[in-house]
Amino acid sequence: MQKIYLDCKNCDVKAVSFLSYCTDEEAEIVSAAKSCSHYNKGQSIFYEDNIPLGIYCLSKGAIKLTRSNKDGKEQIIRFAREGEFLGYRALIADEPLVATATCIEDTVCCFVPKNVFLELLEKNAQINKHMLKSLCHDLGIADERIQSLAQKSVRERLAETLLFLQKTFQDDKTQDENLIAVTLPREDIANIVGTATETVIRLLSEFKSDKLIDMEGKKIRILNQSALERISHASV
Repeated sequence: MQKIYLDCKNCDVKAVSFLSYCTDEEAEIVSAAKSCSHYNKGQSIFYEDNIPLGIYCLSKGAIKLTRSNKDGKEQIIRFAREGEFLGYRALIADEPLVATATCIEDTVCCFVPKNVFLELLEKNAQINKHMLKSLCHDLGIADERIQSLAQKSVRERLAETLLFLQKTFQDDKTQDENLIAVTLPREDIANIVGTATETVIRLLSEFKSDKLIDMEGKKIRILNQSALERISHASV
């Protein structure tokens, strides 16, 4: 981790984060109180069961959020990208953090102290509404994942996961909508799908043989999105 300086006014993700709802005065308060850090791929930003001291806003990069079971095995809950904020649910609920945030790319993240964030929530109705909307969205995603694990086959879940990763990790630089622009170990993909790594490797090979996907190094390109949607039973 390396401390850096990042001005909120010039932040690339300001338009899509809660900062877009801040007044000029509120933005100055946040900018003066926050601290920003650069994290290398593989480093963790916060840990499960720790007490939240503030919230984290992603300015650059990508993060996976994981929880551990009694045996110490990790389960990927979700991913976060630029403009998203983390730790707010536990902070608002006054509970320990329920997940560990680990960088899957080099990441720049800003930390906003608890007292500053809670004061913004209390005084700014737009920020309050934005956070409530985000909470509801996350709950909806969690409900869909539970239903998928309970009702879909592994093949269907893998197709669904590839479409989800495609949507989440599009290549913004080249505007390539078909390339999953992040390198995830096959173990992580298996973790999301909820199956063994060997099964994911076999099914990915089948999808490639069927010309549904292609491999570009360690990255995956979607070749036939409509076919994957049919397999996953997704809405088109």
